[in-house]
This record gives sequence, structure tokens and C-alpha cells, in this order.
Amino acid sequence: MNQFNQPPQSNEKKMQDYIALAKELAETHEKFSFPGITPESYSKLKAVAEEFPEYTAQIDELIERFQAEGMKVMLSGSDPERGSVHILPFNSEDVEMDNLLPRHLIITADMDVRLKKLVLANIEIKK
Repeated sequence: MNQFNQPPQSNEKKMQDYIALAKELAETHEKFSFPGITPESYSKLKAVAEEFPEYTAQIDELIERFQAEGMKVMLSGSDPERGSVHILPFNSEDVEMDNLLPRHLIITADMDVRLKKLVLANIEIKK
């Protein structure tokens, strides 16, 4: 039992809940304010973008786009049940070049509750 007297969720159940929440957020086509990314994520994404510039946008340029456009949640791939959830600049459809993962985002006090749950679920699934 956990601190809320609930049995722990299985990894499969966590993934199902994560995908259901991502679908809900993606289907609303809602625009969210960009809270920023964690310093750890920034460092990793910067290194990847420098090493493989043909596969991803430069992180500083991507952050500027997120700040200017806001962001949205998008499921990708032919099988959304696999959990391919991405955060894109609001005006982008380019999952290959313009994406962040929910766990890259900083959680802020004024963040939409559903988005906060998505970030936390992504962090938990990654463990």
C-alpha cells in the first residue's frame, strides 16, 4: 500500500493511464504555455542536437519557438497505444524534428493539472 492506502499500480496500468491522458490532451488541440525544460534535459538535448543536427532542431531555437507559439501534446506513430507522446510547438506537426518528451518539462505551480499529471506519469514510466 502507498501513502494514500491504494495498492500500487502495475506498469501496464500506469502506461494505460498515461496514454489515456495523452489522448485526451492531444484530442483537445489545446494550447499550453511553455514552462521551460529541466536543466538536465537541456544539457542532454543540447549535446544530442550538436552531435546529430540532421535529426533534431537546435534546442535553443526550439525553446524560442515554444516560448513564442506555446505548446501542444501529440501522439505519434501508427500505434498510439505504444505511448509515443510528444510535446511540440503549437504550430508544428514535425514530430521528428520539433519534439520534447513530457518529462523534459519543468513542473510549475500554474501548470495545467492534466499536463502536470502527464509529466509526472512520463517520469514514473521512465523509471
